[in-house]
Amino acid sequence: MKRLLLYLVIIVILGSCGNSGSGELTGVKNRKKYYQPDPFGMVFIPLGSYTMGVSDQDVPYALLNSPKTVTVQAFYMDQTEITNNEYRQFVYWVRDSIARRMLGEVNATEYLIETNKKTGETYDPPFLNWETKIDWKSDDQGIRDALEPMFLQESERYFRRKEIDTRKLYYEYYFVDLKEAARKDYNAPGDTKDKIKEGGLANRPQGLKDRSVYVRKDVINVYPDTLCWIHDFTYSFNDPMTEKYFWHLAYDHYPVVGVTWKQANAFCIWRTQLYNSGLSRKRGEAIANDFRLPTESEWEWAARGGYHGNPYPWGGPYARNDKGCFLANFKPLRGDYVDDGGAQTVIVAHYTPNDWGLYDMAGNVSEWTSSAFYPSSYSFTWDLNPDYKYNAKDNDPPALKRKVIRGGSWKDVGYYLQVSARSFEYQDSAKSYVGFRCVQTYLGRQKDDNPSRASKIYN
Repeated sequence: MKRLLLYLVIIVILGSCGNSGSGELTGVKNRKKYYQPDPFGMVFIPLGSYTMGVSDQDVPYALLNSPKTVTVQAFYMDQTEITNNEYRQFVYWVRDSIARRMLGEVNATEYLIETNKKTGETYDPPFLNWETKIDWKSDDQGIRDALEPMFLQESERYFRRKEIDTRKLYYEYYFVDLKEAARKDYNAPGDTKDKIKEGGLANRPQGLKDRSVYVRKDVINVYPDTLCWIHDFTYSFNDPMTEKYFWHLAYDHYPVVGVTWKQANAFCIWRTQLYNSGLSRKRGEAIANDFRLPTESEWEWAARGGYHGNPYPWGGPYARNDKGCFLANFKPLRGDYVDDGGAQTVIVAHYTPNDWGLYDMAGNVSEWTSSAFYPSSYSFTWDLNPDYKYNAKDNDPPALKRKVIRGGSWKDVGYYLQVSARSFEYQDSAKSYVGFRCVQTYLGRQKDDNPSRASKIYN
């Protein structure tokens, strides 16, 4: 018995000696240090508190934006609205991905990656091979036949040139419905196991094993509605804008319009994939930090530029500077559109930025936010990162498809330039006066923190 106790003591001693840190809580070792890079074309918006909503008279007495003190996390935001040329990169990527799938049926080794050369792992479905260039004017009959369905059949007959059929530029993407996954709709007392199982998503039983039910799939055409210039203003000659605005070189750096809320979200998801794939090639790892549309509270905090209580992004109470020049592109006076420097949209960053370096937070085009529009949302949202979301389905009534737009546009009067002014459009509508910009949440401490304050963690 004494020998057995001796053996047990020795085992305990040896086991304790095997633990690193002498039994102290030190955390997992060999974790890499993480420093979030500044995304290209974005500026840092610090966290802070401010009074969200009107700080002066509610001119239309809409009662949509009652003052409320809120706090917003730090994030990055695009300096300007997404331009035609930037959005065109998304359209071209979708076009080329569809072409590679078609060409993969003719020559899989050139256009698809079916196995991992190092490990021999088979990919199902295969990845697209972006190293192989697509020769759109190839003389190879096999390539020509494979790509033929992507072109308009009548364009060559009437215009003597082949044109891509933009109706076929569909992007398939996935996202996790966190709001649905976090629901706590408890089952009614006495519900049987079968009934709970039938409830599935609606009741979210805690024992649900397959979390894929919260992964949503969507397929959307990514090409902007270039006819928005006509259907928005029926009795107006806007044909040149319809024919030229999105694809002509003259408008490359103008804000993209004719993009629905769902298309803007799809762009953000694609941009996240593009960004992470680039980091993966550079560093050997990808970060899980998404680009997304700003919430309504984030947008207003960014638009204020650090000023509290002032109606406009530039801080002053007037829409003109001390020289009498207008500070944004909107509908001034009684409809003298050109008095501010542009009749319709103008090139991005044409006017002076606010104090955080953000351009066109007032005027030019209104901007989509991720928030659903509800007149009383200020009354029930939390005061830390407030947001009201609803993922409307295609068959939902129009009132549930309203999304908040901010900033005012080239066709709006001065009231809508105010940082607190709220309006909405329907998520499946595309307008000639609505664009968007992206944000990315900042992970980590404030940029101006002194690392010596907590060297144990920071160093």
